Amino acid sequence: MTPLKEKILRRIAATGPMTLAEYMQTCLLDPDHGYYTTRDPFGRAGDFITAPEISQMFGELVGLALAQSWLDQGAPAPFTLAEAGPGRGTLMADILRATRAVPGFHAAARISLIEASPTLRDIQRGTLAAHDVTWIDRVEDLPRAPLWFVANEFFDALPIRQFQRDGQGWAERVVTAQGEDLAFALAAPQPFPALEHRLADTRDGDVVETCATALPVVATLGEIIANEGGAALLIDYGDAHSLGDTFQALTAHEPVDPLAAPGEADLTAHVDFEPLALAAAPARAAPLTPQGVFLERLGITPRAQALAVQLRDDALASHIAAHRRLTHPEEMGTLFKILALTPPDVPPVPGTADPGRAAE
Repeated sequence: MTPLKEKILRRIAATGPMTLAEYMQTCLLDPDHGYYTTRDPFGRAGDFITAPEISQMFGELVGLALAQSWLDQGAPAPFTLAEAGPGRGTLMADILRATRAVPGFHAAARISLIEASPTLRDIQRGTLAAHDVTWIDRVEDLPRAPLWFVANEFFDALPIRQFQRDGQGWAERVVTAQGEDLAFALAAPQPFPALEHRLADTRDGDVVETCATALPVVATLGEIIANEGGAALLIDYGDAHSLGDTFQALTAHEPVDPLAAPGEADLTAHVDFEPLALAAAPARAAPLTPQGVFLERLGITPRAQALAVQLRDDALASHIAAHRRLTHPEEMGTLFKILALTPPDVPPVPGTADPGRAAE
């Protein structure tokens, strides 16, 4: 039994079952035994691999899209260049490398990373040692200044609650004790005003997930961007509308029981983008763009072909596989979406609007 499992069982014995959000928060960020606070989980040697770790092309194209958006809005200086959940710092490093030839971009950028894990902050310091970086704890701590922001696989790790439809009410799924093990249970059904609108498109037994902690994050981004200028790219797996149980745990790139070893596995859920888009007002939320479409619009295939010229054998095969994994509909191309935020009356972020409809 892991030390964190013992801690959770003691808490349940003292105060009763935990919501799924409380369980996720404890497993991921417990100061002594939390998954993110005690290790580097990224990459092929970790438990999962993110797009920036798959290929440099991802970060390069994201960086150039942000830089073009900055130019489209008059190249304000200074501005905040920020990332939430920056992992090893790979994405920000690629963004900065790709944008170093954009006139004035680096001189005007004030880099901020939003990171809760001391372990990952140390790794990010090494990755970004050549740059002046400020670390903050929360998106709400960002300065009120023009903001160009990216979050890749950040929202999927925010704690969710799950509710199962029961007549005109909802039974919350909770984590409880079953001897020395943890188990899921359903609380007594009751009305839940925040899900009143979901009674129209669900049936008994359907599961709906909510993520209350995501809403103030996006509201802050929307307020800064609408008032100060800028853009945000929120990149994650999910869809416009939550329906079904998407809670999962990964260890060594394989799904595992999320209750078996708290603190030893990554816990995530699909992102429900619709409430995020609504919370971003008064900023403008563009229609969701599949990751593959986004990257193809930005020119990932010509970039991949240019890089392939210098590669041979296993390196070339790996490069081709990385392009496919990022863009193909059966891999990350359709599952992952981009929600882009901008002020209401500025051009969309490149890649996030059909070029033929960019003026709509």
